[in-house]
Amino acid sequence: MRKIVHIDMDAFYASVEQRDQPDLKGKPVVVAWRGQRSVVCAASYEARRYGIRSAMPALRAEKMCPDAIFLPPDFTRYREVSQQIREIFVSHTDLVEPLSLDEAYLDVTENKAGLGSATEVAEMIRAQIQERTTLTASAGVAPNKFLAKIASDWRKPNGIFIVRPHQIEQFLKDLPVKKLPGVGKATQSTLSGMGVTAVSDLLQFEIRELESRFGRFGARLYNLARGIDHNEVRPDRPRKSISSEQTFESDLSLGELTVPTQSAAERTWIHATKSDRIGRTVVLKLKTSDFQSITRSLTPSVRPTSLEELSAVALQLLDRIDLPATTRYRLAGVGLSNFVDSDEASMQSTLFDEI
Repeated sequence: MRKIVHIDMDAFYASVEQRDQPDLKGKPVVVAWRGQRSVVCAASYEARRYGIRSAMPALRAEKMCPDAIFLPPDFTRYREVSQQIREIFVSHTDLVEPLSLDEAYLDVTENKAGLGSATEVAEMIRAQIQERTTLTASAGVAPNKFLAKIASDWRKPNGIFIVRPHQIEQFLKDLPVKKLPGVGKATQSTLSGMGVTAVSDLLQFEIRELESRFGRFGARLYNLARGIDHNEVRPDRPRKSISSEQTFESDLSLGELTVPTQSAAERTWIHATKSDRIGRTVVLKLKTSDFQSITRSLTPSVRPTSLEELSAVALQLLDRIDLPATTRYRLAGVGLSNFVDSDEASMQSTLFDEI
Protein backbone atom coordinates (compact mmCIF):
# COMPACT_ATOMS: atom_id res chain seq x y z
CA MET A 1 0.00 0.00 0.00
CA ARG A 2 1.33 3.39 -0.97
CA LYS A 3 1.88 6.32 1.35
CA ILE A 4 0.97 9.53 -0.50
CA VAL A 5 1.33 13.10 0.70
CA HIS A 6 -0.30 16.07 -1.01
CA ILE A 7 1.27 19.42 -0.08
CA ASP A 8 -0.67 22.59 -0.85
CA MET A 9 0.71 26.02 -0.01
CA ASP A 10 -1.71 28.34 1.78
CA ALA A 11 -2.88 31.27 -0.40
CA PHE A 12 0.54 31.05 -2.05
CA TYR A 13 0.77 34.16 -4.22
CA ALA A 14 -0.92 36.38 -1.65
CA SER A 15 1.18 34.91 1.17
CA VAL A 16 4.41 35.66 -0.73
CA GLU A 17 3.25 39.25 -1.16
CA GLN A 18 2.41 39.57 2.53
CA ARG A 19 5.75 38.05 3.50
CA ASP A 20 7.75 40.42 1.30
CA GLN A 21 5.69 43.47 2.27
CA PRO A 22 5.15 43.21 6.05
CA ASP A 23 2.72 46.15 6.03
CA LEU A 24 0.29 43.90 4.14
CA LYS A 25 0.04 41.31 6.91
CA GLY A 26 -3.45 40.99 8.28
CA LYS A 27 -4.93 42.92 5.38
CA PRO A 28 -7.14 41.68 2.51
CA VAL A 29 -4.74 41.17 -0.38
CA VAL A 30 -5.90 40.23 -3.87
CA VAL A 31 -3.38 39.22 -6.52
CA ALA A 32 -4.88 40.28 -9.85
CA TRP A 33 -4.40 42.59 -12.75
CA ARG A 34 -6.77 45.55 -12.68
CA GLY A 35 -9.31 45.90 -15.47
CA GLN A 36 -12.80 44.97 -16.56
CA ARG A 37 -11.81 41.54 -17.89
CA SER A 38 -9.30 40.55 -15.19
CA VAL A 39 -9.76 37.67 -12.81
CA VAL A 40 -8.36 36.97 -9.36
CA CYS A 41 -5.15 34.91 -9.29
CA ALA A 42 -5.11 34.53 -5.50
CA ALA A 43 -6.67 36.01 -2.37
CA SER A 44 -5.29 36.16 1.16
CA TYR A 45 -7.34 34.55 3.89
CA GLU A 46 -8.32 38.03 5.06
CA ALA A 47 -9.80 38.68 1.59
CA ARG A 48 -11.48 35.27 1.51
CA ARG A 49 -13.58 36.25 4.49
CA TYR A 50 -15.40 38.58 2.11
CA GLY A 51 -16.12 35.71 -0.27
CA ILE A 52 -13.28 36.50 -2.72
CA ARG A 53 -11.91 33.43 -4.49
CA SER A 54 -9.45 32.59 -7.27
CA ALA A 55 -10.77 32.92 -10.84
CA MET A 56 -13.45 35.37 -9.72
CA PRO A 57 -13.77 38.51 -11.89
CA ALA A 58 -11.59 41.22 -10.36
CA LEU A 59 -14.39 43.80 -10.60
CA ARG A 60 -16.66 41.56 -8.54
CA ALA A 61 -13.92 41.15 -5.95
CA GLU A 62 -13.56 44.93 -5.71
CA LYS A 63 -17.27 45.28 -5.02
CA MET A 64 -17.16 42.56 -2.35
CA CYS A 65 -14.26 44.23 -0.55
CA PRO A 66 -13.65 47.87 -1.58
CA ASP A 67 -10.74 48.07 0.89
CA ALA A 68 -8.90 45.12 -0.64
CA ILE A 69 -5.33 45.76 -1.75
CA PHE A 70 -4.87 44.69 -5.37
CA LEU A 71 -1.39 43.68 -6.52
CA PRO A 72 -0.31 42.56 -10.01
CA PRO A 73 1.10 39.01 -10.01
CA ASP A 74 4.88 38.55 -10.00
CA PHE A 75 5.31 35.04 -11.34
CA THR A 76 9.10 35.27 -11.49
CA ARG A 77 9.21 35.75 -7.73
CA TYR A 78 6.62 33.01 -7.14
CA ARG A 79 8.67 30.57 -9.22
CA GLU A 80 11.77 31.32 -7.15
CA VAL A 81 9.93 30.48 -3.92
CA SER A 82 8.37 27.40 -5.54
CA GLN A 83 11.85 26.15 -6.45
CA GLN A 84 12.93 26.45 -2.81
CA ILE A 85 9.94 24.36 -1.79
CA ARG A 86 10.59 21.77 -4.47
CA GLU A 87 14.15 21.32 -3.23
CA ILE A 88 12.68 20.37 0.14
CA PHE A 89 10.39 17.83 -1.51
CA VAL A 90 13.19 16.05 -3.37
CA SER A 91 15.28 15.89 -0.20
CA HIS A 92 12.65 13.43 1.06
CA THR A 93 11.72 11.49 -2.10
CA ASP A 94 12.45 11.45 -5.81
CA LEU A 95 8.79 10.64 -6.48
CA VAL A 96 7.46 14.20 -6.65
CA GLU A 97 4.70 15.17 -9.07
CA PRO A 98 4.20 18.96 -9.18
CA LEU A 99 0.68 20.09 -10.07
CA SER A 100 1.53 23.80 -10.08
CA LEU A 101 3.87 26.22 -8.38
CA ASP A 102 2.08 25.75 -5.07
CA GLU A 103 1.12 22.08 -4.80
CA ALA A 104 2.52 18.61 -5.44
CA TYR A 105 2.04 14.92 -4.78
CA LEU A 106 4.81 12.99 -3.04
CA ASP A 107 5.08 9.22 -2.78
CA VAL A 108 6.83 8.65 0.55
CA THR A 109 6.27 4.90 0.80
CA GLU A 110 10.06 4.93 1.07
CA ASN A 111 11.60 8.21 2.20
CA LYS A 112 15.19 9.38 2.26
CA ALA A 113 15.12 10.46 5.90
CA GLY A 114 14.09 6.98 7.00
CA LEU A 115 11.10 8.29 8.95
CA GLY A 116 8.62 5.71 10.19
CA SER A 117 5.41 7.15 8.81
CA ALA A 118 4.08 9.38 6.04
CA THR A 119 2.64 11.66 8.70
CA GLU A 120 6.14 12.28 10.11
CA VAL A 121 7.40 13.07 6.62
CA ALA A 122 4.55 15.50 5.97
CA GLU A 123 5.11 17.26 9.29
CA MET A 124 8.83 17.58 8.64
CA ILE A 125 8.23 19.00 5.16
CA ARG A 126 5.77 21.55 6.51
CA ALA A 127 8.25 22.59 9.21
CA GLN A 128 11.09 22.90 6.69
CA ILE A 129 8.96 24.99 4.34
CA GLN A 130 8.09 27.38 7.15
CA GLU A 131 11.69 27.56 8.33
CA ARG A 132 13.09 28.23 4.86
CA THR A 133 10.39 30.45 3.36
CA THR A 134 8.39 31.61 6.43
CA LEU A 135 5.29 30.44 4.54
CA THR A 136 2.78 27.82 5.68
CA ALA A 137 1.59 24.72 3.86
CA SER A 138 -1.25 22.27 4.43
CA ALA A 139 -0.92 18.54 3.88
CA GLY A 140 -3.08 15.53 3.22
CA VAL A 141 -1.81 12.01 3.91
CA ALA A 142 -3.56 8.96 2.49
CA PRO A 143 -3.02 5.64 0.68
CA ASN A 144 -3.65 7.21 -2.73
CA LYS A 145 -3.52 10.49 -4.63
CA PHE A 146 -7.15 11.49 -4.80
CA LEU A 147 -7.74 10.96 -1.07
CA ALA A 148 -4.55 12.85 -0.19
CA LYS A 149 -5.58 15.84 -2.29
CA ILE A 150 -9.02 16.05 -0.71
CA ALA A 151 -7.50 15.63 2.75
CA SER A 152 -5.04 18.51 2.28
CA ASP A 153 -7.97 20.91 2.06
CA TRP A 154 -9.58 19.60 5.25
CA ARG A 155 -7.66 21.68 7.80
CA LYS A 156 -6.49 24.69 5.84
CA PRO A 157 -4.64 26.87 6.49
CA ASN A 158 -1.49 25.45 8.07
CA GLY A 159 -2.99 22.07 8.92
CA ILE A 160 -2.62 18.37 8.24
CA PHE A 161 -5.25 15.67 7.84
CA ILE A 162 -4.60 11.94 7.68
CA VAL A 163 -6.85 9.34 6.07
CA ARG A 164 -5.75 5.90 7.20
CA PRO A 165 -6.83 2.78 5.27
CA HIS A 166 -9.46 1.77 7.83
CA GLN A 167 -10.91 5.32 7.78
CA ILE A 168 -11.55 5.58 4.03
CA GLU A 169 -15.17 4.44 4.05
CA GLN A 170 -16.12 6.80 6.87
CA PHE A 171 -14.18 9.68 5.30
CA LEU A 172 -15.96 9.33 1.96
CA LYS A 173 -19.45 8.55 3.20
CA ASP A 174 -20.82 12.09 3.50
CA LEU A 175 -18.43 13.76 1.03
CA PRO A 176 -20.31 15.74 -1.66
CA VAL A 177 -19.82 14.12 -5.08
CA LYS A 178 -18.65 17.47 -6.48
CA LYS A 179 -15.45 16.94 -4.47
CA LEU A 180 -14.52 13.91 -6.57
CA PRO A 181 -11.92 14.62 -9.27
CA GLY A 182 -13.50 14.98 -12.69
CA VAL A 183 -16.99 15.81 -11.43
CA GLY A 184 -17.86 19.16 -12.97
CA LYS A 185 -21.16 21.00 -13.10
CA ALA A 186 -22.60 18.88 -15.90
CA THR A 187 -21.71 15.56 -14.25
CA GLN A 188 -22.90 16.84 -10.89
CA SER A 189 -26.24 17.80 -12.45
CA THR A 190 -26.64 14.34 -13.99
CA LEU A 191 -25.75 12.66 -10.71
CA SER A 192 -28.21 14.87 -8.86
CA GLY A 193 -30.92 13.70 -11.27
CA MET A 194 -30.00 10.15 -10.27
CA GLY A 195 -30.46 11.00 -6.60
CA VAL A 196 -26.72 11.17 -5.95
CA THR A 197 -25.48 14.06 -3.83
CA ALA A 198 -23.03 12.33 -1.49
CA VAL A 199 -20.39 9.76 -2.33
CA SER A 200 -22.27 7.10 -0.36
CA ASP A 201 -25.18 7.48 -2.80
CA LEU A 202 -22.95 6.16 -5.60
CA LEU A 203 -22.54 2.84 -3.88
CA GLN A 204 -26.01 1.70 -4.93
CA PHE A 205 -25.03 1.71 -8.62
CA GLU A 206 -23.28 -1.13 -10.40
CA ILE A 207 -20.26 -0.33 -12.52
CA ARG A 208 -22.08 -1.20 -15.76
CA GLU A 209 -24.88 1.26 -15.01
CA LEU A 210 -22.42 4.05 -14.32
CA GLU A 211 -20.50 3.21 -17.50
CA SER A 212 -23.71 3.32 -19.53
CA ARG A 213 -24.38 6.84 -18.26
CA PHE A 214 -20.86 8.28 -18.13
CA GLY A 215 -18.78 6.10 -20.43
CA ARG A 216 -15.27 5.32 -19.23
CA PHE A 217 -15.62 7.88 -16.46
CA GLY A 218 -18.34 5.68 -14.96
CA ALA A 219 -15.75 3.10 -13.93
CA ARG A 220 -13.68 5.88 -12.40
CA LEU A 221 -16.68 7.05 -10.37
CA TYR A 222 -17.34 3.50 -9.22
CA ASN A 223 -13.77 3.18 -7.93
CA LEU A 224 -13.55 6.64 -6.38
CA ALA A 225 -16.71 6.02 -4.36
CA ARG A 226 -14.87 3.06 -2.84
CA GLY A 227 -11.65 4.98 -2.24
CA ILE A 228 -9.82 3.21 -5.06
CA ASP A 229 -7.23 5.13 -7.10
CA HIS A 230 -4.37 3.27 -8.77
CA ASN A 231 -2.74 6.36 -10.31
CA GLU A 232 0.93 6.53 -9.43
CA VAL A 233 2.91 9.62 -8.51
CA ARG A 234 4.79 10.37 -11.70
CA PRO A 235 7.64 12.88 -11.51
CA ASP A 236 7.62 15.53 -14.24
CA ARG A 237 4.35 14.31 -15.70
CA PRO A 238 4.03 16.09 -19.06
CA ARG A 239 0.94 18.23 -19.35
CA LYS A 240 -0.83 17.98 -22.69
CA SER A 241 -2.97 21.08 -22.38
CA ILE A 242 -4.08 23.93 -20.14
CA SER A 243 -7.50 25.45 -20.64
CA SER A 244 -10.32 27.40 -19.06
CA GLU A 245 -13.93 27.53 -20.12
CA GLN A 246 -17.17 29.11 -18.98
CA THR A 247 -20.78 28.02 -19.36
CA PHE A 248 -23.06 31.06 -19.61
CA GLU A 249 -26.23 31.60 -17.62
CA SER A 250 -28.00 32.40 -20.91
CA ASP A 251 -26.95 31.68 -24.48
CA LEU A 252 -24.97 34.38 -26.30
CA SER A 253 -24.53 35.40 -29.91
CA LEU A 254 -21.12 35.27 -31.58
CA GLY A 255 -20.78 39.04 -31.27
CA GLU A 256 -21.19 38.78 -27.51
CA LEU A 257 -18.33 36.30 -27.07
CA THR A 258 -15.44 38.78 -27.16
CA VAL A 259 -15.34 39.51 -23.43
CA PRO A 260 -15.93 35.87 -22.32
CA THR A 261 -13.16 34.76 -24.69
CA GLN A 262 -10.74 37.32 -23.28
CA SER A 263 -11.68 36.30 -19.73
CA ALA A 264 -11.08 32.62 -20.56
CA ALA A 265 -7.71 33.56 -22.09
CA GLU A 266 -6.71 35.35 -18.89
CA ARG A 267 -7.64 32.40 -16.68
CA THR A 268 -5.68 30.09 -18.98
CA TRP A 269 -2.68 32.42 -18.92
CA ILE A 270 -2.73 32.44 -15.11
CA HIS A 271 -2.66 28.62 -15.06
CA ALA A 272 0.02 28.51 -17.76
CA THR A 273 2.35 30.80 -15.84
CA LYS A 274 2.40 28.23 -13.04
CA SER A 275 4.07 25.74 -15.36
CA ASP A 276 7.70 25.51 -16.41
CA ARG A 277 6.51 24.41 -19.85
CA ILE A 278 5.39 26.61 -22.70
CA GLY A 279 2.37 26.11 -24.94
CA ARG A 280 2.72 26.95 -28.61
CA THR A 281 -0.79 26.19 -29.89
CA VAL A 282 -3.83 28.28 -28.97
CA VAL A 283 -7.20 26.49 -28.95
CA LEU A 284 -10.65 28.08 -28.97
CA LYS A 285 -13.58 25.94 -27.89
CA LEU A 286 -17.23 26.87 -28.30
CA LYS A 287 -20.40 24.94 -27.60
CA THR A 288 -23.66 25.90 -29.27
CA SER A 289 -27.09 25.99 -27.62
CA ASP A 290 -27.78 22.55 -29.12
CA PHE A 291 -24.55 21.18 -27.59
CA GLN A 292 -22.51 21.10 -30.80
CA SER A 293 -18.81 21.47 -29.97
CA ILE A 294 -16.61 23.61 -32.20
CA THR A 295 -12.85 23.99 -31.89
CA ARG A 296 -10.38 26.15 -33.77
CA SER A 297 -6.64 26.13 -33.15
CA LEU A 298 -3.63 28.06 -34.33
CA THR A 299 0.11 27.59 -33.93
CA PRO A 300 1.68 31.00 -34.60
CA SER A 301 5.27 31.31 -35.79
CA VAL A 302 6.07 33.00 -32.47
CA ARG A 303 4.48 31.45 -29.39
CA PRO A 304 2.33 33.68 -27.17
CA THR A 305 4.55 35.28 -24.53
CA SER A 306 1.98 37.46 -22.82
CA LEU A 307 -1.69 37.56 -21.94
CA GLU A 308 -2.26 40.16 -24.63
CA GLU A 309 -0.76 37.91 -27.31
CA LEU A 310 -2.79 34.90 -26.16
CA SER A 311 -5.99 36.97 -26.18
CA ALA A 312 -5.21 38.34 -29.64
CA VAL A 313 -4.82 34.84 -31.12
CA ALA A 314 -7.98 33.63 -29.37
CA LEU A 315 -9.95 36.53 -30.86
CA GLN A 316 -8.52 35.75 -34.30
CA LEU A 317 -9.92 32.26 -33.95
CA LEU A 318 -13.26 33.68 -32.84
CA ASP A 319 -13.37 35.64 -36.08
CA ARG A 320 -13.06 32.37 -38.02
CA ILE A 321 -16.29 30.86 -36.74
CA ASP A 322 -18.51 30.60 -39.79
CA LEU A 323 -21.76 29.25 -38.39
CA PRO A 324 -25.05 31.03 -39.21
CA ALA A 325 -25.49 34.41 -37.55
CA THR A 326 -28.51 33.07 -35.66
CA THR A 327 -26.40 30.50 -33.80
CA ARG A 328 -26.35 30.90 -30.04
CA TYR A 329 -23.54 29.72 -27.80
CA ARG A 330 -23.66 28.31 -24.28
CA LEU A 331 -19.93 27.92 -23.60
CA ALA A 332 -16.59 29.45 -24.57
CA GLY A 333 -13.10 28.33 -23.63
CA VAL A 334 -9.47 29.04 -24.48
CA GLY A 335 -6.61 26.58 -24.15
CA LEU A 336 -2.89 26.13 -24.74
CA SER A 337 -1.36 22.91 -26.02
CA ASN A 338 1.67 21.60 -27.92
CA PHE A 339 3.95 22.14 -24.92
CA VAL A 340 7.72 22.34 -24.86
CA ASP A 341 10.06 22.84 -21.93
CA SER A 342 11.02 26.45 -21.31
CA ASP A 343 14.66 25.86 -22.21
CA GLU A 344 13.60 24.33 -25.54
CA ALA A 345 11.31 27.17 -26.51
CA SER A 346 14.05 29.62 -27.35
CA MET A 347 15.69 27.04 -29.61
CA GLN A 348 12.62 26.26 -31.65
CA SER A 349 11.54 28.07 -34.75
CA THR A 350 8.37 26.89 -36.44
CA LEU A 351 6.44 27.92 -39.51
CA PHE A 352 3.04 29.53 -39.15
CA ASP A 353 0.63 26.63 -39.07
CA GLU A 354 -3.11 26.79 -38.85
CA ILE A 355 -4.85 23.62 -37.86
